[in-house]
Amino acid sequence: MNKTANRARHALPLLHILILLFIGGIGVHTLTSCSDSKDDDDPPSGTSSSSSVSGSHFNPSIQYGSFTDSRDNKSYKKVTIGGKTWMAENLNYDVPNNTTDVCHSNNSSNCATYGRLYNWSTAMGIDASYNDSYWSGSDVKHQGICPDDWYLPSDADWDALMTAVSGSSTAGTKLKARTGWYSNSGTDDYGFSALPGGGGNSDGNFVGAGGYGYWWSAAELNSDYAYGRYMYYDYEYANWYYYDKDYLFSVRCLQD
Repeated sequence: MNKTANRARHALPLLHILILLFIGGIGVHTLTSCSDSKDDDDPPSGTSSSSSVSGSHFNPSIQYGSFTDSRDNKSYKKVTIGGKTWMAENLNYDVPNNTTDVCHSNNSSNCATYGRLYNWSTAMGIDASYNDSYWSGSDVKHQGICPDDWYLPSDADWDALMTAVSGSSTAGTKLKARTGWYSNSGTDDYGFSALPGGGGNSDGNFVGAGGYGYWWSAAELNSDYAYGRYMYYDYEYANWYYYDKDYLFSVRCLQD
């Protein structure tokens, strides 16, 4: 699935580029020593404490539903936005016989707060070879790693969410949880209650928990990259970008 060349989006922030370089394995020195890096108000590149936000970040003004994943009996909140029912939490399913889905910094308390992190092929429930080759399947209602009767959102599903909350330019503020972000937590107007699970890669590098959130879509760009959405603690918007399929990001599912 290709984006149209004239589709509007925000310019990719310098900090976003630095984070991707770090996840890609160039290393912490590159992230912290760059002369253009952000000021002392930036969150640390590692993990944040999760115990203070676990379960307490939901909007008390929203009427959430709930469901139980029959595979492991974990319960999740869900919420309807723009006629579509989303998980109001990141997926925390430990895939059997698969070591690629992990907790941020390999700390189980981060899974309890932020859910697990998955590479794209694991999120899609397809062979790992497709992290380096073109899958070419449909991104429409593809179940992937999601529970039965749920599916990994397509890029169009994410677009519909942006439209339902009055556009991507302020979607970050409106979708972020009221607590649990390094600073500038959101208003969580719709109960999406997004938390910043950060990201990682297969080499054991992790970055951004507490400050940055990344979520996979079921849409791929080519053999190496797939699309996702991101939100940052210091930006109002939520937007799309394409990422190396080996990166480890969060997953939200949509109800079929």
